[in-house]
Amino acid sequence: MKTLIFKFMKFWDKLPKPFFCLAPMADVTDVAFRSMFAKYGKPDVMWTEFVSADGLSSKGREVLKYDLLYSEKERPIVVQLFSSNPVKMREASKLCADLGFDGIDINMGCPDRSIEKQGAGAAMMKDIKKAGEIIEAVKDGIKDSKKKKAKSMSISVKTRIGYNKNQISEWIPFLLSQDIDALTVHARTRKEMSLVPARWEHVKEVVEIRNKMGVKTKIIGNGDVKSLEDGIRLAKETGCDGIMVGRAVFGNPWFFGRERPCLKGARGKASRSQEISIKEKLKVLVEHTKLYDKLLGKVKNFAVMKKHYKAYVNGFDGAKELRVKLMDTSNSKEVETIIKEFLKTL
Repeated sequence: MKTLIFKFMKFWDKLPKPFFCLAPMADVTDVAFRSMFAKYGKPDVMWTEFVSADGLSSKGREVLKYDLLYSEKERPIVVQLFSSNPVKMREASKLCADLGFDGIDINMGCPDRSIEKQGAGAAMMKDIKKAGEIIEAVKDGIKDSKKKKAKSMSISVKTRIGYNKNQISEWIPFLLSQDIDALTVHARTRKEMSLVPARWEHVKEVVEIRNKMGVKTKIIGNGDVKSLEDGIRLAKETGCDGIMVGRAVFGNPWFFGRERPCLKGARGKASRSQEISIKEKLKVLVEHTKLYDKLLGKVKNFAVMKKHYKAYVNGFDGAKELRVKLMDTSNSKEVETIIKEFLKTL
């Protein structure tokens, strides 16, 4: 019996506290981007971009499957899906289980209007009944898979504290009653977008609700985390199990790789962040670009890759001029040539 319990243990139970997660970000956290983090500074958990379950059930599946590419080095890897259609969510969940993902996360917080028009993302906060049906559909889809690994696959939800106002007292207990393994809470409402500072006192409130309910769901806080030190502090103040980081990692695949500040019970030793040299940053930019071209160049516009250049190329003499040149490129060969010429001037 003990052997069976260990075999099907969810990966969440093996993580340190607090653990750190790479946030799902549209047109950002693709396989090329995540590969850089897997190599230079791996977080405890990786998330894919959000993927349309409806799309995965349509003729466009073959193109969308590129959003489901991942490598073994990225594990544990969680795929994020969105839909308001239980049938399609079930089909997509089975596909993801068959592909061997470690978990499926349901997007119930994205404020994008095109997603909300489909009744998905943040719109789920306005339809609790539908949200419950979507969660059940994911569970059923995982059960439909014949893969042995599916038995240990996790189910999680990423959401906000409310739609137009704070809905924690109704929305969070509902989600925690759905037998999910993890819940990520972005500490703002949908209406607030990212226009106001994240209010982490609400993450603490969610943790208190979880504890009072006596469920084992891991609580992950999200919003305005700027460093590992910042994340450690917020975890200590709120009691959350994990920290999800988004915008702060742009152009910085070393973000999670630094030694972690000390917190009683947390791994890592206190240390100052090491500065990454301009030369190293630019070499990784080229590596990232080449990998993007190789893995995604046939299906994604090169402009998606170029949005990373502002983050990689800043804070040094000649950065602005270099960015201008890079934004005129159309493939990795052109980028490599420009970077090589610039490095000769250092």
